[in-house]
Amino acid sequence: MENLEVALMLMVVGMATVFVILLIVIYLGKGLIAIVNKFAPEEAPKKKVSAVAPTADAGAMDAIKAAVDILTAGKGQVVKIEKL
Repeated sequence: MENLEVALMLMVVGMATVFVILLIVIYLGKGLIAIVNKFAPEEAPKKKVSAVAPTADAGAMDAIKAAVDILTAGKGQVVKIEKL
């Protein structure tokens, strides 16, 4: 019975140690993120100006822009249309 008590005590101490170390890692990570964001904030992305060929039909241009917007989930941009 004594061995069982020692085993349970070792298990509790080990689990508590792991829990405390994980808490330390979490809070150090949050602190590091806060420090990095304070000294090197993320720059806002600059929007590109779209240069569209003047010979393109307005209706076709709107259709192409809508298709690109749907396919790229708003991340794509029509810059130039050329006839091949």
